[in-house]
Amino acid sequence: MSSKSTRIPKRTRGQNAGLTRQAILQAALDLADREGLKALSMRRIAQELGVEAMSLYQHVGGKEALLDGLVEQLFTQAAPPLAEASSWQEGLREYACTLRRVLLAHPDVVPLVAGRPAITPRNLRLMEEALRILRAAGLPPERALDMLYAVTGFVVGHVVILAAGGRDRHAPADRLQAIPDPDLRETPLLAEATRAQPDGAGGRDDSDPRFGFALEAMLRGFAAP
Repeated sequence: MSSKSTRIPKRTRGQNAGLTRQAILQAALDLADREGLKALSMRRIAQELGVEAMSLYQHVGGKEALLDGLVEQLFTQAAPPLAEASSWQEGLREYACTLRRVLLAHPDVVPLVAGRPAITPRNLRLMEEALRILRAAGLPPERALDMLYAVTGFVVGHVVILAAGGRDRHAPADRLQAIPDPDLRETPLLAEATRAQPDGAGGRDDSDPRFGFALEAMLRGFAAP
């Protein structure tokens, strides 16, 4: 006896009118989290949403626009909370830690973030708002932009290493792997430095002390005259 299909029934033309770009991007992100980027196609996403593939093109121009939209989704979740911060340093610190958490929650999308600039209108608006607040704090726009790029590049590069080191794609590492003791028998200084590294020390994000250490050094550098 055959089992009943669990595929979502396709919507009618009238029902397709309720489809939105946000719903498409969320479905794509959910699919990428479950099955990886290779599973993404307009046809497959349409199946996930129970619509015809052609209906997606009314909201997303094609595969390239879809991939840019995925990157946009993650940066939107980690948008710099500068307006609520007590200082621009606090705002950038919170942005870096939030972006790290968001990217680690979607490890299969991290290579996409690292390889696509994703210059979408929404991302540009996020950057414009961040620059406006940083300028109000006394920073010239060109310096503020350099700071945003520096923090973003640091976080993305750090997470690329972590995501690559995760054995289980659904449970990525949240810190760099420790060097096993047997490898340090002929390297006493490295052994001393490794064993002296306290767990959970070094910065706002206590799960990764080296991340916190580097982030604080970067923020101090930004504040230097």
